[in-house]
Amino acid sequence: MTTTAPSAKARPVLTVEDLTVVYETDEPVTAVKAADLTLHRGEILGLAGESGCGKTTLAYAVNRLHRPPARIASGRITFHDQDGTDIDVLALGDKELRAFRWDRLSMVFQGAMNALNPVTTVRAQLRDTLLAHRPRMSRKAVRERSEDVLRRVGVDPRRLGSYPHELSGGMRQRVMIAMAMLLEPQIMIMDEPTTALDVVVQRDILREIVRLRDELDFAVVFITHDLPLLLEISDRIAVMLEGEIVELDTADRLYREASHPYTRRLLGSFPSLSGERGAFIRTGVDETAETAEPTKERA
Repeated sequence: MTTTAPSAKARPVLTVEDLTVVYETDEPVTAVKAADLTLHRGEILGLAGESGCGKTTLAYAVNRLHRPPARIASGRITFHDQDGTDIDVLALGDKELRAFRWDRLSMVFQGAMNALNPVTTVRAQLRDTLLAHRPRMSRKAVRERSEDVLRRVGVDPRRLGSYPHELSGGMRQRVMIAMAMLLEPQIMIMDEPTTALDVVVQRDILREIVRLRDELDFAVVFITHDLPLLLEISDRIAVMLEGEIVELDTADRLYREASHPYTRRLLGSFPSLSGERGAFIRTGVDETAETAEPTKERA
């Protein structure tokens, strides 16, 4: 799977500056510490790190989805629109924020397979999303757009009449991606979008994400703890540790020349598919005995 990195001179679509997010609990926790991040148009930016390092908190902050006790303590989030205007995301009021989400920036949530309403058809859920932002769309236009996004993610449009329990895990995930791209946003944030999927379905969905990015030219923030996966699909990768972005570089340089010790440990934590065979250790059992032809007694 190959990706096309954006030009170095590509105009940013999102800029995050000195962003700090605090959970105001009995003992306040700083979940994101002075994060700086720039996302370019058409770029796939990977966000890697162990569970609890602040990846999802950062994504929620960009979307303004936090609820108490979470609080954005400082920083600036700027969306650079296609028309050349800059939008201060943190200054948006409730009405403006509702219009901003999904239209310019959408999100595929962690555990997306369970995010669909179990008692409502796919058709109704796509329709409701469209009409919330495009209330004057005709019934025909809504149907055509819903069918189009399902085709783009590899789902038969006849599935519009299906309920979530009638879909496989991979199909439900594809429907969530289709819903996120309904309004043709300029940024799509994907939080662990392939979690709980088998490796074959996971790879199919990754191919779809890269293909759609190339076709529609939206930017992607892909969040996962799976660094090898990010090395395969990302243009650049940001590594988070304890709320801080400790390294940010192209996927190729990060793989070959990681500078931060934590990044190097992440890279070294996955087994190699080549090289010398490691020792086979099993308490009280010799490897040769296990692999030898069975004796008559054992047979």
